Amino acid sequence: MTKIDGGFEPVFCTIVPPHILDKLAQQDDPAIAAAARKTLERDAYERTHRRLTTVIGAPSGAPPAAAATDQPHRTIYDAGHQTALPGKQVRAEGSDPGNDATVNRAYAGLGATFEFYLKAYGRFSIDGNGLPLDATVHYDRDYNNAFWNGEQMVFGDGDGKIFRDFTIPTEVIAHELTHGVTQYTANLTYFGQPGALNESLSDVFGSLIKQYALGQTAAEADWLIGAGLFTPRVTGKALRSMKEPGTAYDDDVLGKDPQPATMDDFVQTDRDNGGVHINSGIPNHAFYLAATALGGHAWEKAGQVWYDVLTGGELKKDAQFADFAKLTVAAAKARFNEGEELKAVLNAWEKVGVQTS
Repeated sequence: MTKIDGGFEPVFCTIVPPHILDKLAQQDDPAIAAAARKTLERDAYERTHRRLTTVIGAPSGAPPAAAATDQPHRTIYDAGHQTALPGKQVRAEGSDPGNDATVNRAYAGLGATFEFYLKAYGRFSIDGNGLPLDATVHYDRDYNNAFWNGEQMVFGDGDGKIFRDFTIPTEVIAHELTHGVTQYTANLTYFGQPGALNESLSDVFGSLIKQYALGQTAAEADWLIGAGLFTPRVTGKALRSMKEPGTAYDDDVLGKDPQPATMDDFVQTDRDNGGVHINSGIPNHAFYLAATALGGHAWEKAGQVWYDVLTGGELKKDAQFADFAKLTVAAAKARFNEGEELKAVLNAWEKVGVQTS
């Protein structure tokens, strides 16, 4: 939970945006529509539940006293297709893989995220202080989402018609856990442009964590969020593309990816908390442009600048795109002086139409 004004603010963030589920809920196929409606209802319940049950002054988790500071503390639970959290413990830190591939993927994804933040930026877990990483798999039946609820990760198995198991893409796990990093640092308001920045930061570091795990350069990366989530019947590559926002899918059932790449196509809407999953395409594309202009491993330069801004203490909760862009320029200058890094950041924001001065 997010500490704010002496207490905690509940957090609930999902990987699949409401506009996709809304579209599926209107389909003629009764199984597809039912799964989408059930997921929307479950998300609404969990969101409200978090808000109503957050305990003011509740302590954040802490690792066991004897835990090593360079190791994660992971616990995987199985909800058994029910909705009570966390469920039955099925794997603890250091235990061997079992026969359940979903459990093993969740465990590995939590570890990949922990390792990235520690090795790339010296951050000890999500809160910077060794927070245990808990995840629940096999949540509900035909549940088409994954979420971070402020305390733990939760993964659905998908309906098997549109969505597959949500532990399949590493970047989905990393995306949701990065909402936790934002929660413990800038605590960006989850609405409008600050909410889109919140989503974008999760996409940025979700992609970087996948690239780090695969040893990829910026040129080698696919820059997709949710690659492998769709079943073969869907005409689409992923939920979002940072390289080409608006091209991730174009499907008879899902419709066309609505993400804009520049401010010229910014979407004004009161749905999805003011379009947080849609307009995140703009800062996403700016990061892609900066990272590919610099080349090499994207987490070393562009990623470092974005991380500096997220954790530096100057990013306000209600920051707009321009506020964030200006801070990235200052961070690039502070870390790399007047070099190619600064030029790449300036050019990236200029190309997406966000002012930096």
